This record gives sequence, C-alpha cells and structure tokens, in this order.
Amino acid sequence: MTPVAARETLRPGTLLGSYRILKSIAKGGFSLIYLALDENSGEEVVIKEYMPKKIASRDPDQRIIPITPDYTENLHHGRKLFFQEVKALASLKHPNIVRVLAFLLANDTGYLVMPNERGRNLGSYLHERKGGLSTTFLLEVFVPVLDALALMHRRAMLHLDVKPGNIHLRHGNQPLLLDLGAVHPLNRGRARGGQVITAGYSPVEQYFRAGQVGPWTDVYAVGASLRTCMDGRTPQPAPDRQKEDKLLPAKEALKDRYPPFLLEAVDWSLAMDPAQRPQDATELLNVLAPHLDDPQLSRLTQETSSELLGESRRI
Repeated sequence: MTPVAARETLRPGTLLGSYRILKSIAKGGFSLIYLALDENSGEEVVIKEYMPKKIASRDPDQRIIPITPDYTENLHHGRKLFFQEVKALASLKHPNIVRVLAFLLANDTGYLVMPNERGRNLGSYLHERKGGLSTTFLLEVFVPVLDALALMHRRAMLHLDVKPGNIHLRHGNQPLLLDLGAVHPLNRGRARGGQVITAGYSPVEQYFRAGQVGPWTDVYAVGASLRTCMDGRTPQPAPDRQKEDKLLPAKEALKDRYPPFLLEAVDWSLAMDPAQRPQDATELLNVLAPHLDDPQLSRLTQETSSELLGESRRI
C-alpha cells in the first residue's frame, strides 16, 4: 500500500491574486486553511485550498498533484465537484452562512476566499463545558442554523456535514455555518449516499452509495448536534444504532434537564428511518423557533453571552 505523503502547506508570503498568505491555520480531510491578507483592502481573510488528504501532494512548483497516477481521476473528479459546489455556495446570501468573497484557480486546484470572522468554535466550547448547555443557548444557536439550512434546502442543496465543529460562534452567540465543502446540489431529485461521513452525526443513509440522502439527512445531523450539546457525548454512530440501538431517547435520558418540546424535537430528528424525521430544516425550525423568545426559558439560562466576550478564535 502506498504511504500517504504529508501535505505541505503554501509558504507564507505566497501570492494568490491579490491575497498574500500569512500562515496556515487549520487542516481538514479535503482542504488546507490559511490566514491571508487582501492587499487591495488591507483586510484579513481566510482561504480554503482544495487538497484532499489521502490522494494529493504538492510538487516543487506548488501545484497539487495525485500521490500516485492511480489517483489522477479521483483528484480530477473531486476538484470538479469542489468547483461546482463553490459556485452554488456563492449564490447563498444568509447572515448565518459563511460568505464567499472570491474563488481563485491556481496551482491546479481551487481556493475559496472567506471573511475572517472573530469568535470561537461551538465544538471547542462544548468540549470545555462537557455538555449541559442551556435551552436558551441552544435555541439561540440552532434556530439561526436551521434557518440557514432551510435556505439551502429551498435551493435544492444539502450541507451533509453539520456538527458542532462546523458552527462558529460570533459575538452574542450568533452562529455561522462553516465548512461547506461537503455541500451537495440536488440537481436530479434525491442524491445518493457515500458522501463525507462524521461518525455520530451522519445518518445511516449517508454511509452507503445506495442510500437516499436529502434534507432529512441534514436534520439528523442537527438533532445529533443538539443531543451532543445536551449530554456532552457524541451519539452512537448510525450503523451501530442500526445493529443495536443503545441511544436512549432524549425524552427519557434528559427529561429532568430540558423541556419536552426540545427533547421531542431531538428524538424526532434522530429517527433511524428517514421517513420518520422532519423532512427538511423548515419543518424542524417551525417546531423550535416559536420558543426562541419564551420568557420562561430565559430564567433557565446557564450561559450568558458575556462568557464569550473577550474570547476570540479565527475560523
């Protein structure tokens, strides 16, 4: 088996159009993330470079090439999908979806340019808190996320990688849905599975190419994210649940800590059978949104926006 080469990042100072790379700030399975400076405006931006971990490497001229010739077609196909998906994302205008500032082609790959939003990652915040996030906090974060997903679903697009680590918290707990690289256009009805997988958050239909993914797939991931925020543990992976479901319903496991409407919504979203879930983000949003400004819930708030003030982290 061919060993996977370490992915080299672009060197600081590298110029991509008007954007100068300052440093590498993150790595994902399919991309490298950089902080850069827009030399036209003087603003810092975040740039995402398409470079899949298992099949690509960088040559001395900084071009992205397959690790072996066997991966040439895979790399070409993945790059084509990345271009298509970024084009679709650029059409989305929503305050809770990361904006596309520009898209560049260079080094035989693509570069997605986004604003550098200050704040912190929900996944990191959750790790520190060990779960137990309040109902008010969860509604403040997930109602806007569902609204963003509802727009995507109306545009026949799926996110396919919703999880706490892909939700960025700005000032006042205002969420930003990140890492749209897995987004899948539904051009011809229902799409098939076999997409990006995150254990615990991806429903069973996402694991198999014969699986029929749809808006209900994102709904499962939202339910799993809410459940993680509640009990501090990632839910049992869907294939394991299919064999032996050990995930206690939220309305049983957490009945003394959260209101019935929220627990029922989480259990509904986490149904193993896609037909038994809310069929899109709007359906779940309509259940949760009316409770967003409920004064009774305000008394139960354990977190306040001030906890996030003074703390900042780049995407």
